[in-house]
Amino acid sequence: MAASDRQHTLAKAVSMTGTSLHTGEQVTLTLQPAPENFGFKFRRIDLEDKPFIPALAEKVQKVERATTISEGGVNVHTVEHVISALTGMGVDNAIIEMDANEPPIADGSAMPYVELIKAAGLQAQEAQRGVFEIREPIYQETRDGTILTILPDKKFRISCTNVGPGGRHTQYYSTEITPEIYEKEIAPARTFVYYEDIAPLMEKGLIKGGTLEAAIVVRGESLLSKQPLRFADEFVRHKILDIVGDLMLSGKRILGHVIAVRPGHGPNTELARTIAKEYNQMRSMMPVPLNLPSGEAVLDINEVMNILPHRYPFLMVDRIIGFEGESKCRGVKNVTINEPFFQGHFPGHPIMPGVLQLEAMAQVASIVLLRMPGNEGKIGYFMSADKVKWRRPVLPGDTIVIDTEILKAKKSIATAIGRCSVNGQVVSEAELMFSLVPR
Repeated sequence: MAASDRQHTLAKAVSMTGTSLHTGEQVTLTLQPAPENFGFKFRRIDLEDKPFIPALAEKVQKVERATTISEGGVNVHTVEHVISALTGMGVDNAIIEMDANEPPIADGSAMPYVELIKAAGLQAQEAQRGVFEIREPIYQETRDGTILTILPDKKFRISCTNVGPGGRHTQYYSTEITPEIYEKEIAPARTFVYYEDIAPLMEKGLIKGGTLEAAIVVRGESLLSKQPLRFADEFVRHKILDIVGDLMLSGKRILGHVIAVRPGHGPNTELARTIAKEYNQMRSMMPVPLNLPSGEAVLDINEVMNILPHRYPFLMVDRIIGFEGESKCRGVKNVTINEPFFQGHFPGHPIMPGVLQLEAMAQVASIVLLRMPGNEGKIGYFMSADKVKWRRPVLPGDTIVIDTEILKAKKSIATAIGRCSVNGQVVSEAELMFSLVPR
């Protein structure tokens, strides 16, 4: 498994101290390593029982000028910047300890958290990284003009348009989100506020810790800030920073292209809730519950045979050891000298036939297809195999790891890519096309 496909946590604990934006309190925040499949959880160590609060959309309580999450009456305010930094820098599991109810605002960007994460370093974990892969467009619009759309994409991209009061400071920026791009192009962008909004916010008891060092204040066409803009389009880049943090409240990373016009914490977190809800509904409709992610047998041989119609000697999958999102699947085939094909395929020099490796890829890909809603009870027929390559011989005693990814699945036709590996080396690969028909 490539390092980018594995979950990551922090290599060690790191801390920072500062002033929170809205409450104005001094707070020490510590990022702690966390186990696989833990996700992000805040911990209020200033309270007697030191409760955990999961960073999930279902826990969102308020979204006025920041995102607030709550569990059992315990709140944490302004969670989006630290979650954005963790997500943007490739962290999957972390405990965020605080001795107050809001993280430090620092300079209003995510850069202080990025530096903290870099000081800690990342530790790769064994479990596979789970993602929500967007398969169909999701559209959301609010009465005040916010439009959020997510389109299918094999990468995480955000295209955002920020529009200020009266159409002022309209800015557009589009980028893929990777740790390198996030650190350089997104993390430094600072939060901003329009001058006319300051008094109403203060009347509500907010921005008690606000200073010209912690935010950009916009007054008409002028900026009341002690530092120049870091980017000509710094406002829209900060909006993207917020989107990264808010959408991670869905519970997993996203593969898709987010197109946002006038985004805000309310619409952002509502979209995160919609994504999580749709994927939970999809999993509940599948005949065999998903257990994502896992390095152990997600589906054993009996569960595999409940899905596939193949039987000995043409069943080429012994177990399924992992899923990623709703389109990727990893299976295992143990090759022994007792395989029937070795009796006639070079008996003096037994080699597994390449066409059976191709069949193994097709069967693993079929497991993903046949677990999709509406495909239960169908059977997949091969239509074509393109760009087939056999790179190394497979011998008795080898264990084949079979990785497949569904590229398209529309009505009765699906396409996929497959790869077989032994000891980390690719032995065969191909592009596959299927026709799904009733049995």
